[in-house]
Amino acid sequence: MFKAADVIKYEGDNSTFVWKHDCEDFNTTSQLIVHESQEAVFFANGQALDLFEAGRYTLTTQNIPLLRNVINIPTGGKTPFHCEVYFINKTHQMAIKWGTDSQVQYMEPKYHFPLQIGLSGEMILSVDDSRKLLVYIVGTEQKLTQAALVQKFRALLMSKIKPYIGKTMQEAPYSIFETDSHMDELSADLHKMLIPDFKTYGLVLENFFVTNIAKPDGEPAYEKYKDLHIRRYSDVAEAKLKQQVSVIDEETEKKRRIIEAEGIAEKRKIEGYTYAQERGFDVAEKVAENEGVGNFSSLGIGLGMMGGVAGTVGGMTGEAIKNAEGHDSMDIFKQRLEKLMLMKEMGALSEEEFNEQKKKLLESI
Repeated sequence: MFKAADVIKYEGDNSTFVWKHDCEDFNTTSQLIVHESQEAVFFANGQALDLFEAGRYTLTTQNIPLLRNVINIPTGGKTPFHCEVYFINKTHQMAIKWGTDSQVQYMEPKYHFPLQIGLSGEMILSVDDSRKLLVYIVGTEQKLTQAALVQKFRALLMSKIKPYIGKTMQEAPYSIFETDSHMDELSADLHKMLIPDFKTYGLVLENFFVTNIAKPDGEPAYEKYKDLHIRRYSDVAEAKLKQQVSVIDEETEKKRRIIEAEGIAEKRKIEGYTYAQERGFDVAEKVAENEGVGNFSSLGIGLGMMGGVAGTVGGMTGEAIKNAEGHDSMDIFKQRLEKLMLMKEMGALSEEEFNEQKKKLLESI
């Protein structure tokens, strides 16, 4: 006995692209329910006829005109007819995995050596043209799942994507050693190339991601250029760091010398003498230490310099005694007089020069 379906609706899961309704016998009073993000396509005699978008429909000769022309459905009443109904899921099918089945060969763009790599990742697909998908991919099958679609597209995807990968990588402005930081660019380039190939079959490649690049670690040529690449950047970084450290050291030493000089200058100011006067004292003390030496040439000191020292000593003695605080002026007088006497004995001062300097020293008391 003939039994026609009263309600026609999708009963598949969300991971299925296309699902064919189990029943093929309907009548003109049946209810067709198409959910959001779905489409329903009627087939008769192997032809894709009417397409229904989201909504609830009562099948009549008015809303299935194409089907009426094929089957010659009479008008009025509850009329049975035979037809196939396919539901197409138009949601975005996410996390569909892909990967190259063999390594892709190309010439590395920066270092110019032959290289083999493998790629894998995920993609997001949706149905754009239900009729194309049914005609070119589904055919007479009961349903089309994600796994089945990937299997059908595997040969096509490999034949297209491998040349795309080789071309993109070879023309890229970055090397194989920099790809991890350019995954987004690589993914976008491959996505753009693959869109037309999927569109031919009624599919939209919503997005395409490269998540892993299998590099030939351990292969001699790859390791050689990898080492060169690392050294290229590490040596430059090391040189820059050394330069920066050198500048810091120079600045530190410069500041240290300035602080030290400022401290010495402050000390001279407190004790009441200048740098020139301090140097004069140093020379005089050196002369005194070498009192056993008989001539000036062995000391490395010319007569002119010694004369200058004598003048400096004479000019500074009075000032030093006047400005010295917390010292016994008689002790200072004795020290200065002893130095004058030593210089006289060594011949650095004549009798006349000695007496003149001693007189000045006495006057400063």
